[in-house]
Amino acid sequence: MTLLAERPAVSTTDGEQAESPPRGLWRRMVRGRPDDPAWVRPSLILLLASTAVGYTWALGDSGWANSFYSAAVQAGTKSWKAFFFGSSDASNFITVDKPPASLWVTEISARLFGLNSWSILVPQALEGVAAVALLYATVRRWFRPSAALLAGAVMASTPVAVLMFRYNNPDALLVLLLTLAAYATVRAVERASTLWLVLAASAVGLGFTTKMLQAFLVVPALGAVYLLAAPTPLGRRIKQLLVAAVALVVSAGWWVAAVQLTPAADRPYIGGSQGNSLLNLIFGYNGLGRLSGNESGSVGGAGATGSRWGPTGLIRLFRTDMGGQISWLLPAAFIVLVALLALTWRAARTDRTRAAVVLWGGWLLVTGLVFSYAQGIIHPYYNVALAPALGAVVGIGTVTLWHHERRRLGRAVLAVALAVSAVWSFILLGRSPNWFPWLRPVILVLGIAAAIGIALAPQVRAKVALALGVAGLGAALAGPAAFALDTVATPHSGAIPSAGPAVQGGGLGAPGGFPGGGGLGGGRRPAFGNGLGAPPGFGATGAPGGGFPPGAGQGLGAGRFFGGPGTAGRTGGASGGLLNSSTPGKAVVTMLESNAGRYRWVAATVNSNSAAGYQLASGGPVMAIGGFNGTDPAPSLAQFETYVRDGDVHYFIAGSSGFGARGAGGTSTSTSSQITQWVESHYTAKTVDGIVLYNLTVAPSS
Repeated sequence: MTLLAERPAVSTTDGEQAESPPRGLWRRMVRGRPDDPAWVRPSLILLLASTAVGYTWALGDSGWANSFYSAAVQAGTKSWKAFFFGSSDASNFITVDKPPASLWVTEISARLFGLNSWSILVPQALEGVAAVALLYATVRRWFRPSAALLAGAVMASTPVAVLMFRYNNPDALLVLLLTLAAYATVRAVERASTLWLVLAASAVGLGFTTKMLQAFLVVPALGAVYLLAAPTPLGRRIKQLLVAAVALVVSAGWWVAAVQLTPAADRPYIGGSQGNSLLNLIFGYNGLGRLSGNESGSVGGAGATGSRWGPTGLIRLFRTDMGGQISWLLPAAFIVLVALLALTWRAARTDRTRAAVVLWGGWLLVTGLVFSYAQGIIHPYYNVALAPALGAVVGIGTVTLWHHERRRLGRAVLAVALAVSAVWSFILLGRSPNWFPWLRPVILVLGIAAAIGIALAPQVRAKVALALGVAGLGAALAGPAAFALDTVATPHSGAIPSAGPAVQGGGLGAPGGFPGGGGLGGGRRPAFGNGLGAPPGFGATGAPGGGFPPGAGQGLGAGRFFGGPGTAGRTGGASGGLLNSSTPGKAVVTMLESNAGRYRWVAATVNSNSAAGYQLASGGPVMAIGGFNGTDPAPSLAQFETYVRDGDVHYFIAGSSGFGARGAGGTSTSTSSQITQWVESHYTAKTVDGIVLYNLTVAPSS
């Protein structure tokens, strides 16, 4: 028994389904595949066009978005060395704490079109459109066009996907590459093709050069589906997977080898590492430390509730901080996954429906479980990595069960999935009770009514059944689509953006997690409320384990730690902080620009986000002492004194902070704290636009 709904136009000798030769340019461009109904290609064009509009609408309103990466793009447009290594500044003091593949894309764009918000953000939007198109193509190879269109629509309208394809974090490129890997795997399974399998592994490897070990979360699903379903003997399948493993190592490791073989004196310090080692970054801060919480120099670690970034466990993705980002259709996806697996349990080894369950279900489950139980840093926007798999499962499951030969059973399963989705949407929308309150009952009533109708659909006419199906889809997609539209209409900035409107019960590490609409350090809405739900060690004075400084829960930018509006904005500028970039006033920018060409760094300040704002405003390289968190041991006090003595640094800018800086949860022995104390004790402070600066080119005061 096969559950495939695709009609082959031409049979091949190995049993594959192939397409008929194209019948002219118009058919290829407008209609698509010869066996597609006339409505398919216009629907696909509409899907991609609407996705492009949504992902590019008013992009410029977000400004530099994540200034941490925008500053690195600026550096890469001025220095090819900074381009290759992913440096934060053109003088190549320190790198960002991720590999540079995503920066390469935006840096090429900025070199071609100039450095601005659009040249940085449009590539992310185009990557999103390409990912939706690839997902459509992947699902369409084995299933009906309606399944492929639904898969693409679900992915395109997932709130966290809308957010990240409009933002300059590495996740946009990562998702595109992982979707490409899934497409190549599907092609490999069809003909037991080594070439396509190597391409899939190479795409994952390039994903590693985008966001390191997170890219490998899809490897179990890709390997399992090939080992299970490829139409070739087991021995050959194993050999092919070994070849793919070599391709994965080469494609993921070439940049690592290049960096590791470059003498430390000839490259920037590896940001995020505690020993200037890329391997330390891979397996520590960006790798196994994310699972265990043992992230030296970071802000992760286990807390009383499971993780300082929120409670861990099976329901983590459904809590307040992550629920509105990704979980709208997760219950329905799990229901249809179980149903499809049960229906194909006794199918032939190469059955493609079961292969699709292994591929997309494996991707969804492995990645979801890792995010759910990780003890280290996990941000809500990471969930964009689930969007392709979620879309594929919903699209394939919905259409396959609707047309299944056991129609009554298939539609009963869909009715249950729809009812659960409607109830869950009602709950999620209830977390933002003042945001379009009428939407909740509409979705609930329409969803339940459509579910009842779908359960009875096999007994009614085809047109009535179709109308019920369309109504059910509308109810299921209305909630995430509304959150997605709110995300499009909202400018976002900062290190941790979040999709959708504000939600109740938010707070770092609370059972609810972050409030929405910008999240911690991002977007237009406050990150904390009044410290609601801050976990142990994260803001309470004298709380065990250190953590955030006292007062951090008073609002976005409170004190010196977070930066932003609450820091120094009253007098024309803000010094920035760990999660928000600095916003210097005109007088400070003028000072930094003065004789900038004489200095290797126009300024130095603690942590990368603070440095980013000054760098983007002045155009000159700014040294980010301590890297992103201010905890990297770079430079040492002796190195910094040498830079100052040689006249390499013009100003030291105080007022910014990080975990390694004095007064921000760090110790007085931290490198950034030592440098701050040394500057304060040897140079005279000057306040300009509310920013405290020290001119390091004048004689020391003592």
